[in-house]
Order: sequence, then C-alpha cells, then structure tokens
Amino acid sequence: MTVKVFVVDDSAVVRQALAHMLAGNAEVELIGSAPNPLLAMEAIRKNPPDVMLLDIEMPGMDGLTFLRQTMASNPIPTVICSTLSTEGSKVALEALSAGAVAVLAKPKLGLKQHLEDSRREMIQTLKTAARSKPRNRTAVPASAAKASVAATAPVSHVHAFAMNKPVVIGSSTGGTQALELILTSLPADAPGIAITQHMPERFTAMYATRLDGICAMKVREAKDGDRLERGTVLIAPGGLHMQLRKAHGQYFVHVADGPPVNRHKPSVDVLFRSAAECAGRDALGIILTGMGDDGARGMKVLHDGGARCIAQNEETCVVFGMPKEAIKLQAVDEILPLEQVARAILQFDSRA
Repeated sequence: MTVKVFVVDDSAVVRQALAHMLAGNAEVELIGSAPNPLLAMEAIRKNPPDVMLLDIEMPGMDGLTFLRQTMASNPIPTVICSTLSTEGSKVALEALSAGAVAVLAKPKLGLKQHLEDSRREMIQTLKTAARSKPRNRTAVPASAAKASVAATAPVSHVHAFAMNKPVVIGSSTGGTQALELILTSLPADAPGIAITQHMPERFTAMYATRLDGICAMKVREAKDGDRLERGTVLIAPGGLHMQLRKAHGQYFVHVADGPPVNRHKPSVDVLFRSAAECAGRDALGIILTGMGDDGARGMKVLHDGGARCIAQNEETCVVFGMPKEAIKLQAVDEILPLEQVARAILQFDSRA
C-alpha cells in the first residue's frame, strides 16, 4: 500500500527537495503541499493524507497551533520536520506532547543535501507514522506547579527506608506522551525509574526539564554516576547508552558512548540487560509504544532472570512494535493499557 503524504512548509526549497526525494518511490507518494496551514486545511479536507509532514515556524498560523487543531478535530499521523535550534527543539517537544508521531531535524545550511542523505530515514519514518494511531493529548502547561501535582497524586505510603526496587522503562515512537501520562500519575516517593526513550541529543535535557515541572517525582537527564533513588527519574541522554549498576546496596547509572544497538543510541536493550544483571527479580521492566524491536530481547533476559515485565497493550500504543516483539518472545508477565501502568508500578513497589 502506498503511503500518501502531504507537506506543509513555507519554504519552496524544502517543498521542492521533498518532492524530488519522494519521487519514484513506490511506497510513498506526495499528494500535495502547502506553504502554510491555512492553505493546507482545504487541501487536506478534500484529499486526506495518510501522513502529514509539518514545519513549525510558518506565517499566518504556526505549525504547533495547526497540529493541535488537527488532532482535536480529525487526527492525522504527523511528522514534524523543522530546524531544531534550542528554541525550536522546545517547540518540537510541545508538538510531540500534542500528538506528533516523530520529529526530524532539518539544518539551516546544506538543506538539499541533508534531505537527500536522510532519504532512507525519512521514508521509514513516514511509513511508520502511517501505521500509527495518533492520540489527541492536551499538553500540560509548563507553568504547572510541582506542588499542585503532588497534592493530587496518589500517596503510596511507602516507608522512607523501604528497599529501592528499580523500575526500567523503554519507549520510542509515541513514548513521550506515554511517559508523561505515567509519570504525572506517580507520587513523589515512587521507586526510582530509569528510562530509555529514543530521542535526539538536544531533546532529552529539555524533555526531562519539562517533565520535572509537571511531575511530583524529580526528573532529570542522567549523568554518569547518578544514583537511582526513590522519587527520582533518570532519562538516558540522547546519543549515549545508559546502564543500571549496583554497589554497596545502592543503584546508580553508567552513561557512556558506544556503537548503536538495534540501530539506536540510547538503546532499550542495553538498559534492560544491565538491569537484569544487577537487579534480577527486584526489577520491574516496562516496554511501551515504539517501532522496531529494541528492548524485546533485553526484556526476555529480564523476564528469565525473575524480574516482573509489563508491556503496553496494542489499543493504547501509537505504534505496537516494541511491545509486540517482547510479547512474541514470551518475555512479558502482563499486558496493560497505558492508563494502568502507574498503578502497576506502585503495586510492584508494595510487594514484599
């Protein structure tokens, strides 16, 4: 089946380059383009695409506003293609929270060559997006106070000196939304959580900062040697692998460079295998929405080592790739809708 793509970008150079890049590919067809959202609306209404490739900064109406309107009325799988400066990256994170499936970077210089070099990644991302199930999400404003979240979050009543049983989570496409829902549902004294989310380098620090502002738990981008304590969430930095280690009864993370694993860096498999080695049955492994199979084999190692393993169900996944592969390997104890994952974490934590 050919994936129908519509491009919304104010740059004629970008639109021409994308048309050239997609031309002749039997799997992807460019059915139209527009220089701004206002013109795109009518074209999309007449001929709905399978995927929308959307810029952020445009005249008339910005891409983020257009995305939110589209997701509220008639969700279309959307891939953001934008110049990711520091400010642009923040807006791109907002787009992911609003329902975008993925973000692709385009440089300010050497644009045509970059798009040509990125042809394979672009086409694969568009094909994956076409199979996704976008979910409308109302982003939590960054100004939300941590105290107000703590006031409404469930209280786990865990003794301050209870053993820290680590939770390791892996996610990819759709994971930024899924993680936000889970983490904002947890109390400030929840068990330490280490997360590998497939994300570009500049994104993870800003993503962690955003989550820290809306969660009762403390959330930060992981640094080598950081302790995984109760009430703490550590997110693997983009472009680096993160492993869980244990010494003197305490868990900490090792963050280092290395070759991609399953084409990813950070890799979920790397995190899961390390948790199996140092935590064994004391660990809880969770695999969430995402394309591909990264994390499936690592979860099998976790599962066989006695850890409890949970996969997100197909109905609530944006892309049911990673959980499906883990289930196929019989590496999962329980399959849960996204809305029940936070409760499962607290139940595991209360287990003797």
